[in-house]
Amino acid sequence: MTAPLRQTRFKIGGMDCASCAAKIDTAVRRLDGVADVSISVTGASMTVSHGGALPEDKVVQQVARLGYGIVKAEAKTDGRASVARAHDHPDHDYEGHDHEGHHHGGEPAGKRAEGSTHLHSDGEPGQAWWRTRRAVLTLACAAALVAAYGIGHLFPAAERWVFLAALLVGLVPIARRALMAALAGTPFSIEMLMTIAAVGAVMIGATEEAAVVVLLFLIGELLEGVAAGRARASIQGLADLVPKTALVERAGGTVEVPAEDLAVGDVIAVRPGDSIPADGVIVEGSSDTDEAPVTGESTPRRKGIAEIVFAGTISTDGVLKVRVTAVASDNTIARVVRLVEEAQEAKAPTERFIDRFSRYYTPAVLAVGALVALLPPLVAGGDWSEWIYKGLAILLIGCPCALVISTPAAIAAGLATGARRGLLMKGGAVLEGFRRITAVAFDKTGTLTAGKPVVTDIVAYGRDERTVLALAAALEQGSSHPLAVAILGRAKAARAPVPPALAAKAILGKGVEGSVGGVAIFLGSGQAAGERAAVTEAQRLAIDSLNGQGKTVSVLVADGVMAGLIAMRDEPRPDAVAGIAALKAEGIRTVMLTGDNRRTAEAIAVSLGIEARAELLPQDKQRIVGELQREGLKVAKVGDGINDAPALAAADIGIAMGGGTDVALETADAAILHGRVMDVARMVRLSRAVMANIGQNITVALGLKAVFLVTTIAGITGLWPAILADTGATVLVTANAMRLLRWRG
Repeated sequence: MTAPLRQTRFKIGGMDCASCAAKIDTAVRRLDGVADVSISVTGASMTVSHGGALPEDKVVQQVARLGYGIVKAEAKTDGRASVARAHDHPDHDYEGHDHEGHHHGGEPAGKRAEGSTHLHSDGEPGQAWWRTRRAVLTLACAAALVAAYGIGHLFPAAERWVFLAALLVGLVPIARRALMAALAGTPFSIEMLMTIAAVGAVMIGATEEAAVVVLLFLIGELLEGVAAGRARASIQGLADLVPKTALVERAGGTVEVPAEDLAVGDVIAVRPGDSIPADGVIVEGSSDTDEAPVTGESTPRRKGIAEIVFAGTISTDGVLKVRVTAVASDNTIARVVRLVEEAQEAKAPTERFIDRFSRYYTPAVLAVGALVALLPPLVAGGDWSEWIYKGLAILLIGCPCALVISTPAAIAAGLATGARRGLLMKGGAVLEGFRRITAVAFDKTGTLTAGKPVVTDIVAYGRDERTVLALAAALEQGSSHPLAVAILGRAKAARAPVPPALAAKAILGKGVEGSVGGVAIFLGSGQAAGERAAVTEAQRLAIDSLNGQGKTVSVLVADGVMAGLIAMRDEPRPDAVAGIAALKAEGIRTVMLTGDNRRTAEAIAVSLGIEARAELLPQDKQRIVGELQREGLKVAKVGDGINDAPALAAADIGIAMGGGTDVALETADAAILHGRVMDVARMVRLSRAVMANIGQNITVALGLKAVFLVTTIAGITGLWPAILADTGATVLVTANAMRLLRWRG
């Protein structure tokens, strides 16, 4: 029997792109005992799966050699997560290490892009980009080049040597990283291509141009790092919504403590305007709670005793006391961030294709470069200097950096922007899959409806409606039955006085009775009420009409006379009609699958404009999903993640509807945090926007290279436009992907 795999998690500093991750992935997988490696670029994290004890020192050394900072994330005994330094290197500090030219291409598990290596160096968190080591290197290279122009103008005889010195300022770090990349198994990194091109240019007398190309390369990489940093900031910004400190009740007073030190059961005080520092349940007070930072819900919700609040939401107008229900590492936002990081580790089909394509693309372009440099002089007697120059330029064009980053950058931005709006998708494959959805099957209770009945109609006979409501509420005081809660909620909303009831008792299967103000009152089913009072034909028709609308009718009898009817139903969510309409507008078929009775299901379905299948067991829902798939439809199933589990698993994409619960976050392929039906259509639209963005990125990446390839062979462009074909395209596709962070759905 195979032993279960264990997992060890690390935080990685300076990992800015998918190719950086590929290099780390390849290096760590080569270690003995490592079964699998998952890396999140945006989360700057790595999870290593292993069978036995992991040689952590070897993992640290392997990653550090590549020029990255690394620390191990360790679990505290109380369940909270901490980060312990796993590596202290004189030149490589976590999030601020010196890797002014690390390789960022390589081959993940079974070979990724045949290598693109870029310069990266992160400053400390929050450090301005112009203070990073990469920026310092770029400025030093620029200063050396300006000085070379000045000295060369004053002393023409020394021009070649001063430009060579300026070239070395930027090229030496690049060459050093090129050597390390080659030793790590990626000989065709961009550093290596840059080194070969620069040395070749010097040999044919183009020293000045070689120095300019190196500077342009450094500038392009600096811009790329700035653009790529925005994606990471989007998720880090989500984590920053949780305040760093909390006011905890202790010894009759309040003490300010770090939010990460809160334990389950602690009672915290939240003042008006404060962000709530932990998930919990209100034990005292009430307040309008702004949940927009977590769920995207624009309207604050009034919350009081026994209601759940989430970390990162804001108490707008009241003082709350909240009992903590989750430690910092397991609150709603922490789980959202963790799920997004894990999602970015799962490749989309398009991303896997690009990886395979890139593996053959780079060697093919290198072969073209060699042929361009050698064939014209050998076959047609061309000038060796001219054609070697063109071949060197093609070497720079050959780096697949922009192509490799085109898909993961858009996927990461799409997952991040979805998470910030309460749309969680567990991986690029899920995000991409939404664009293919042609049918959506909804559960009814708690998905299309709010999941709890509300009073919809009050019909009074001989009394006013407010009195009927007050008498019914009097009998239901203290009851937790859903119908009783609905009546009490309506009485509270209507501010109807609720008098005390004497000798109130439940009658099994019939209703409840008691005495209110000396009047004998009964509230129950129509049949039971008919045994206690005469029912006219008009009253019977009214009951049948309400029942026909899928509503549950409670009949009020006072002193043996019919006093009124109270109808209740689990009503559709406010946006359900618009959500179904939005899916239909996208050409998507909708169907409701419910275990409820047919009459109620059809009444809800008619009001929503959706096809209904009723009186279903869980296995029936699974069967119907299969039938839809056999019709050639790509099916998404939306449910609560528990009784719909078989259908969620059978669907092409399972979507859990919930408000930040464990089920909503951890069941199925995707989750909708704030329970809006409209968000299903938004997921489809986000998927289509991301895939359109990927198409644009691939077109830019390949299009620019194709143009410069032709113009280089034709002699129109040279070395410096060639480097722009690489770094310029990388900056463009990264910036284009970051536009998705502004997506509003």
